[in-house]
Amino acid sequence: MTDSFERFEKFSYVISALHRQIQKIESDEMIKYGLKGPYAQYLAAMLRFPEGITAARLCEVCSKDKAAVSRILNEMEHKGLITKKCGDNSYRAKLFLTTEGRNAAEYVRRKAMAAVELAGNDLFSPEERSSFYNSLELISNNLQKLTKKGIEDNE
Repeated sequence: MTDSFERFEKFSYVISALHRQIQKIESDEMIKYGLKGPYAQYLAAMLRFPEGITAARLCEVCSKDKAAVSRILNEMEHKGLITKKCGDNSYRAKLFLTTEGRNAAEYVRRKAMAAVELAGNDLFSPEERSSFYNSLELISNNLQKLTKKGIEDNE
C-alpha cells in the first residue's frame, strides 16, 4: 500500500467518523428541544443573518441542496421557528427567525461552542487552530474542484 493511499484511507475514515459524531451530537441535543438534528445547522446559520436570508443563500452557507433546504424550511416554518417575507417567489423570500427560532438557535450556538471547546481541548494555540481550519477549508475546496472536473487517470 502506498503512502498516499494510506493517507486517503485515514483521511476518509476520520472525516466520516467526525461527520457521524457531529450528527449524533446534533440529534441528541435537538431532540431535547423537540427538533431533529439537521435543524441545528440551519438555525446556527440563520442566527448569523438577523437581516434575513434567502433559501438560495442558505443552500450555499450550509452546503446543502435545494430540496433538503426546502424540506427543512417547510418544517421549521410549520413549527413556528421561521417566518418568510415573500418577494417574487418563495425561494427568493427573506427568511427570519421567530422569537422561538432565535431561542432554539441560541441553544444550538451555546451547545456548539461547548462541543468545539471540548473537542479541541488544549490541542491548539490560536495560530495553530487558524492554520488547521484554513487547511481543512483548502482540502474541501480542492475536493470540490475534483468533483466538478474529475480525476485524471495517470496510468
